[in-house]
Amino acid sequence: MAQLELFPQPKPRTLKSPQLTMSCEALESWKQRILEHQQSEGADQPRQGNLFELAPNPCNANNIDPFALQLHNLSFCEKPDLGDRTCLYFVIDAFPLLLYVGETHRTPKQRWTNHYCHSYIANYIELHRRYSLDVAVGIAFWYGAPSNRKQRLQLESELIYKWRSPFNKECWQWWGQPFGK
Repeated sequence: MAQLELFPQPKPRTLKSPQLTMSCEALESWKQRILEHQQSEGADQPRQGNLFELAPNPCNANNIDPFALQLHNLSFCEKPDLGDRTCLYFVIDAFPLLLYVGETHRTPKQRWTNHYCHSYIANYIELHRRYSLDVAVGIAFWYGAPSNRKQRLQLESELIYKWRSPFNKECWQWWGQPFGK
C-alpha cells in the first residue's frame, strides 16, 4: 500500500535554455543591413538651398542629422547638468550606426541615469569585444526639440521610423531584438 504524501515535493526545476549568442558573421550582417538603410536615409538629407528658398523647418525630421552632432561618451552623466533643457538624444556607434533615438523634457542626465537602453548597449559592446570588433558607442544631443511634449514625441517618432534605430522597440520588427530581453 502506498503512503500518502502529506508534504508534496516540489517539481524539479527545468533549466532555462542558454541564451544563444549571435555569431560574428551574423553581427556584421545585422549591422550592414542597418547601415545600408541608414545611409540611404542620410542621402536624403537636405542640401544647401538658394537665397530665395524659405529657411528649412529645424523641427522637421529630414533636417536633423544625428551624425553631424557632437558625440559624448556615455559617462556624460558624471558631468554637471546644463540645466533643464528639452532635447532629443541619439545613441550612435562610430561604425556609424544610429542605435537609439530618445527625447526628454528633463535634463539628459536625469533621463539617461536609469534608462533601459543601458543593458542593450552593454550587450552590444560585450559582443563586439568578444569578436575583437571595433566599437565606440557615444551619445549626441539636439537641443532644438519643441518644448511641446506632443510635438516632441511626434518628432522623435518620425526620427525613429526614418532611421529605424534598432534599439527602439518600434524597430524590432525590422532588426529583431538581439541585445535585449
